[in-house]
Order: sequence, then structure tokens, then C-alpha cells
Amino acid sequence: MRGLSGKACAGLLLAALVAGCATPTPEAPKVTVPPNSGVYRVGQPYQIGGTWYYPREQPDYDETGIASWYGPGFYGNPTADGELFTSKDLTAAHKTLPLPVNVRVTNLDNGQSLIVRVNDRGPFAQGRIIDLSERAARLLGFYEKGTARVRVQYVARADLPTGQPQPFGAGTPVEVQNAVPKVTTGKVETETLPAVPGTREAAQKPLHQLPKPTQTATIGSADAGALPSGQVVHVPVPTVTHLFVQLGAFSNYTNAARLAARLGPDVKISAIQRGGQTLYRVRSGPFAATEDADAALSRLLSLGGADAHIIVEP
Repeated sequence: MRGLSGKACAGLLLAALVAGCATPTPEAPKVTVPPNSGVYRVGQPYQIGGTWYYPREQPDYDETGIASWYGPGFYGNPTADGELFTSKDLTAAHKTLPLPVNVRVTNLDNGQSLIVRVNDRGPFAQGRIIDLSERAARLLGFYEKGTARVRVQYVARADLPTGQPQPFGAGTPVEVQNAVPKVTTGKVETETLPAVPGTREAAQKPLHQLPKPTQTATIGSADAGALPSGQVVHVPVPTVTHLFVQLGAFSNYTNAARLAARLGPDVKISAIQRGGQTLYRVRSGPFAATEDADAALSRLLSLGGADAHIIVEP
């Protein structure tokens, strides 16, 4: 284990429907599951260390941030979906994606890119978006360093351990599938609500995106049938990337200014065009080193920046 990745673990289930990849606490009790009995699950909201996480279907998931890896202390333990965790598998832990799904992880430090299977919950170390198995970390070239700046993209649902593909809606009750109302039209504005004392909500997907890289096997639709085969491809990535701690993005400048004023002079507002509208991002940085971004994240969370999270940009 290197760096903060040791805070993640495999095989902890939360309530009976969500498993946690965290140091055992009263909030994350161990539950006995049949060996390698993987099932598809989305899971209910759960809380770890004062933070609430909300698993959900995310077929458009595309996020940048910091990856870590976990391993030796957890080999042979069940993962969150009931599979067994080993060092040789190309697997990963994520806080909110359904389980199991395949994602593409691209190391933005060296351009190495790989498909992995998400079958566990975590990492719950601050500022980390995905925890990879030892083999995946080695193939992506950050095993020794312990962490890397990465881009994580949803590919597709993964086959279950039996080899059977997952039917649409698998693991989701029919009444839940049919209970989603139609999306209303019109302009929707968002703002950060005050955090409940003693808790914070896990950050949602950042509203920025790095330019989509091009390669022989194009990331995106061409990956739909890709499997965790261990094939590493090299993807063009920015020569230099920077780290930011982002606290929110608003269509209303007044809401952005209100949040920035509350969190201090180190927080700035930057405008960006997305979907034909201007969004005002409240964030701190840029930071050259992961340690500096981690320190800023801790400080902003302590000041009430409930949605603070680390992102990577050119």
C-alpha cells in the first residue's frame, strides 16, 4: 500500500444493500456473503465518516481526479458485490457507480489507459475518486508512487461472475424503474445548500471535462464491448496538468459569489461555457502537487465546503 490508499478496503457491506470499502466502523458492519456470488446492485445511500454517498446509474460518468490502489490486506475478502478480491484481477472500487461495471481509467501523468471492472466500494480517503487493484496500478504505471492523476469513464455494465450478461434494469426493482417522473423543461439553477451539522455530502460529478482524447481504440462508444483484458493503450494527454479544489458550479453568479465569500480569499470564481450557458465555478488552485491539493481540500471541508473535491485540468 502506498500513500493514502491504505484507507480503502474490500468486502464491507453497508446496510444489506451497499458495501463499503473502508476501515470497519459501526456504520460499515461486515456481512457474510457466499464466495464469488457477484450480483448486480446499485445500492441505497450510505454514510461513512460523516459523508453521505448516493449510488446511482451513471452511464455518462466522466470524471477526473486522483486514483489510489489497495491490496495486500484484503486479498480473499468479498467485494461489495460479493466477488472475491485478488491481486491478479483488473478491478476497482468506486463510491457511487453501480456494481459491477467496466470503466476506462487513463493515467493523465503518462497516457497509459486500461479497462477495469468496478466491483467494490471506496476509496473513502479524502480527495480520491477510484481505488485500483495492485495489478491495475502496475499496468497504469503508478504502483510505486501510490497515486496518479486520472480520468475515469463509464464503459458498460460488466458480465456477472457466471458469465451471464446483465439484462437492462438488472438489480433495480420494477417499481423503482417505473417511478422516475419525466424531466421537466425550463432553466434549472443549482446552488450549494448549507451542510447538516457534523455531516457532508459526497461531491457530484464535476461539470468540467478534459478534451476527449483520440487513439486507435477511441474512448467512448468504441469501448462499449471492451473487457478488462489487461491491454494497455497509450492516449494523448496534456503535457502539464494542474489540480484544483472545486466547490461548486453555478449558472447564477450571485450564488457563486456568496459561496466564495463564505470560504475565504483563497477561493476564486472562474467562468466557463457549457451547453450554451455560462457556469461560474468556485474553486481554489491551481496546485502543482497532490499534497498541496489535499491540504487545501481538508481546509475547505473544515470551513463548510460540503461539495469540495479535487479535479484535474490542463
